[in-house]
Amino acid sequence: MTATDPALTALAQSWCALSLLHGRIEAHIERALQARHELSVREYSLLDVLSRQHDGEGGHLQMKQVADAVVLSQSATTRLVTRLEDRGLLERYLCPTDRRGIYTNVTEAGLTLLEQARPTNDAALREALDAASLKPELAPLVKTVESLHAPA
Repeated sequence: MTATDPALTALAQSWCALSLLHGRIEAHIERALQARHELSVREYSLLDVLSRQHDGEGGHLQMKQVADAVVLSQSATTRLVTRLEDRGLLERYLCPTDRRGIYTNVTEAGLTLLEQARPTNDAALREALDAASLKPELAPLVKTVESLHAPA
């Protein structure tokens, strides 16, 4: 395969379309969350991921798992956790069985904010997908995204 190979060019164009769709959706959600809840998309995602933890086996995530879930480096995730902790939305504590381990939980204030922001996130996602579906180059991707978790 060469750089001018039509298959490679088509693949690159498809990747660009996917990247464009992601960027448009994220920007639209970011504006809505910032305006209504003073949350970034990353902050919302982190609160959402951490709110799903539980006390059962494997219920608490290590920082690397959290970083993977929010698609950030571990250092960026740590900084994000610190910012949300400073706002009273998260709290850290030592693992009761391994004093070297540190867990992060969403506070009541964080859970309240997350529940208030969830409808905003969902509506902004729907709006962004609807707008993207009007673009011929993005419409097939929107259909694919919508079919990923469609009820069977």
